[in-house]
Amino acid sequence: MSNLRICILAPVNTDAYNQKLLDAVRSVIPPDVQVEVRNIHQGNPCIENRLNLTENALAVARAAQAIELDGFQGIWLSDFDMCGVEVAREVIDIPIVGGFPTSAFSALNLSQRFSIVTIMQSTLAMQLGHVAAYGLSQSFASIRSINCPVAQLSNLDVVVVKTFEAALQAVEQDGAQSILLGCTGFVDVASRVAALLEDALGSYVPVLDPNQCGFSFLVSLVRMRLRPSRLCYSKAALPTA
Repeated sequence: MSNLRICILAPVNTDAYNQKLLDAVRSVIPPDVQVEVRNIHQGNPCIENRLNLTENALAVARAAQAIELDGFQGIWLSDFDMCGVEVAREVIDIPIVGGFPTSAFSALNLSQRFSIVTIMQSTLAMQLGHVAAYGLSQSFASIRSINCPVAQLSNLDVVVVKTFEAALQAVEQDGAQSILLGCTGFVDVASRVAALLEDALGSYVPVLDPNQCGFSFLVSLVRMRLRPSRLCYSKAALPTA
């Protein structure tokens, strides 16, 4: 049996995060799956607000088209806010998934109420919109920010403590039963925070890494040979650059 080819696409105009994104999913890559990480070459070097999201979306669709032409069978778009995913589905005939829905529905297979711990105040309203768009308001407990830009997420000692504190508040004050990390830059954070929560609460609380949730779900779609519905995503051609 031939290997599956999956591309991790970082929707940012820098390769600074490519290795970290590969490291984030390494433990869940099946032996028959080949993985390559790419990034876009236009737009912003990070996504921290709606403007960044909008500016980078078309570049994501162009990159997704090139990835399909290169023979990949699926794309994990490494962004909790799904930058360009909807646009790309109108362009390509392979599955592409982003972070929020794959994380949220994974959480709802493990609990009934989830909270999001996100990076900055500027992402709060944007991510609240995802909850409403996917009809998950009844299952949503809260969203809390650790006030840390993407560029500082590599400072694990600080990030883990801030994330744990926000997650603990979400559980104790908001009724969360599971925690979504609201940025794919939270690498090597989920298991550490889960351990701290279990020590503090005496009970296990799932903390979901969007990279692992999204990548794993994408692989399952590829194995099932599923792709975007043309009743939802009409096939469209990208404008010339």
